[in-house]
Amino acid sequence: MARGLDHIVHVVRDLEAAGAFYARLGFQVGARNRHPWGTENRLVQFPGFFLEILAVVEPEKIGGATFGAFNSKYLNEVGEGLSALVVEGHDPKGERAALDAAGFGGIPLLEFSRKGKRPDGAEVEVGFKIAFARYPAAPHALFFTCMQTAPESFWSTELQRHPNGARQIAAVVLVAENPTDHHIFLEALTGVRDIRATSLGITIQTPRGTIQVMDPRAFEQAFGVGAPMEAGLRLAGLDFSVADLKATRTLLERNGVSAREQAGRLVVRPEAAFGAAIAFST
Repeated sequence: MARGLDHIVHVVRDLEAAGAFYARLGFQVGARNRHPWGTENRLVQFPGFFLEILAVVEPEKIGGATFGAFNSKYLNEVGEGLSALVVEGHDPKGERAALDAAGFGGIPLLEFSRKGKRPDGAEVEVGFKIAFARYPAAPHALFFTCMQTAPESFWSTELQRHPNGARQIAAVVLVAENPTDHHIFLEALTGVRDIRATSLGITIQTPRGTIQVMDPRAFEQAFGVGAPMEAGLRLAGLDFSVADLKATRTLLERNGVSAREQAGRLVVRPEAAFGAAIAFST
């Protein structure tokens, strides 16, 4: 079964500063949530997809937990940026078995719950089941499937209304020297068999959003910014679909956010956006 984009993790050092920045970009940003292993997050929701802004707040609790340990290491070795690509899970045990069989598994399933807050402040409990993928060719990116055990408590249509007109994730963009080297892994992760090679690299159309893998030169041409320098497959940029690009530009200008037009996108540079290239397109 093909799996759509579920969420992206943007790891930062200062959760409040990053949340305020995303608000200036015109997104509605949710309240703080705490994980049992020392990280906290704030979320930006869309129908069926969310952006997770994450920070390590209690490093003494990180321990060997895959998610917390990876993001703590990412901050120490790379700095702030996009650290994880997550696709929707339907059958965590089956997905783990499939990843094992394809040579990309070997990590125990993770199941956990945490408290969350509705827009009205009411506290709820949400839960997740996660099947991690092991991919040594991407030392600075984490990949997993995620199934929610209480989706009715998690999703909020109210939190999905964004002043910048953003409607959904259009594309998640990764960078690699040779994009086609990674198609077997990405096919196993997403369950999408029809992976298209283009002049920019490879494109995977999932049931929810597109995954693009570009070489560094193509990324620089598409986003007008330098590609990540770290070796291997790396998450580099996000492209959000908006209703009216002119209106989005006006909002960004009003909020003092600098963006340039590049190849039909409005792009906020990684230096301003906590290590990630953030783009808007129609």
